[in-house]
Amino acid sequence: MSQVLSLLRKDIRLFLRNKVAFGLTFVVPLVLVYIFGQVFGVNRSSSGPTGVPIAVVSETDAPVAEAIISAMEQESAFRVIRTWENAEGVDEPLTAERARALIHDNKLRFALVFPSDTVREESFGLRLVFLNNPRNEIETQTVNGLLQKVIFTSTPQALLQQLQDQTKDFIGSAETDKFYDDMSGVIAGAFDLDKAAVRADMDLGKLDFGSTEEGSNEDGDAGSFIDQIVNIENEQLAGADVKSPGATRVVGGWAIMFLLFSVSGASTSLFEEKQAGIFHRVLASPVSRSHILWSKYIFNMLMGLVQLMVLFLAGQVLFGIEVTSHLPGLIVVALAASIACTAFGMLLSAISPNPAAASGLATFLILTMSAIGGAWFPTSFMPEFIQLISKLTLVYWSMEGFLAVLWAQKSILEILPIIGVLLGMAAVVNAFSIWRFNRGNLFD
Repeated sequence: MSQVLSLLRKDIRLFLRNKVAFGLTFVVPLVLVYIFGQVFGVNRSSSGPTGVPIAVVSETDAPVAEAIISAMEQESAFRVIRTWENAEGVDEPLTAERARALIHDNKLRFALVFPSDTVREESFGLRLVFLNNPRNEIETQTVNGLLQKVIFTSTPQALLQQLQDQTKDFIGSAETDKFYDDMSGVIAGAFDLDKAAVRADMDLGKLDFGSTEEGSNEDGDAGSFIDQIVNIENEQLAGADVKSPGATRVVGGWAIMFLLFSVSGASTSLFEEKQAGIFHRVLASPVSRSHILWSKYIFNMLMGLVQLMVLFLAGQVLFGIEVTSHLPGLIVVALAASIACTAFGMLLSAISPNPAAASGLATFLILTMSAIGGAWFPTSFMPEFIQLISKLTLVYWSMEGFLAVLWAQKSILEILPIIGVLLGMAAVVNAFSIWRFNRGNLFD
């Protein structure tokens, strides 16, 4: 037994000394558990999006519009935007056309418009327009659902007051009570509810007629009635012509994650060549350290470009993604992403003392960047501070580029800002890596 305990102590000491094994065992899982916990609302009042920017344009003076907007401003899932800077840098109220332009440019993805005919004169109820760019289906459906929840549950009194005002305009105040008695009977008969309960709900300003405290009735008929009162028109401003929207949305995130793993593994081959004595033989010839680094960089960059294009072309064959029709723009984004990913791989080689450390650090960083960069789930499902951090990752900007080309069908000129960000990241990382290589002992 003493021999077993001695061997056990030896294994524990070796494990604690192995920083890579320790990190992969504890640090990586803890970070990912934290991220998943934030996404799914652990220890938060609710799961789902947080601070999603949504533009609001009101072209009506109906009180119900301001009531709904006020309720949206109280919803933590939304960050309501009513003004935007013009060309002179001055904030001005948003218009519907301006909101459409911002969504087209991907500066916003959602907007709610209260048109001048929000209060429908020809019939009871409201008309709203939901502008959107559904680049992420889960996010769009969640935002749409939350928006309906805000309208249907946070402003019932305003909606009922609007309905009552319209009723008075049609039939006069003297007949309002009789009208609501009759209408409560119609609603009760149509949706199999108790007439007295429906009328009591109307007097209390409740629109989920006949529902219990736990929710609406089993068949959801009350919700169907509310849908008839509030008509939310959906207007999709991008991606409507995409043939395979589901695959188009996700292919970029998975492609860039696999590329990061491939490039990181290839970059760590510098350690193997050092151990094999190849560097000493090569440096004995008219070759400098910078020549070795650039040859490795260009090789990994080209391999990354080829890998990305193969993955996208495979997506076209297997899932119907439209690639060939957007090939020039896709090649430009893939090249910039490959340059940035190769820079990341070279950074790992520059700061890691050995191949094991480089591999462990790569696993940790790639999984973290993929999680917070939008490759796995919408960034809006995470706290706002993580959303800000996500914009520092090359995964986020690579996906922005791929979706701009394949989803929004933008031209090369329109995606230049995204290309500039990726190349800027690569330049900064490369400068640091070269400085480390020149001061380090990788070639010694």
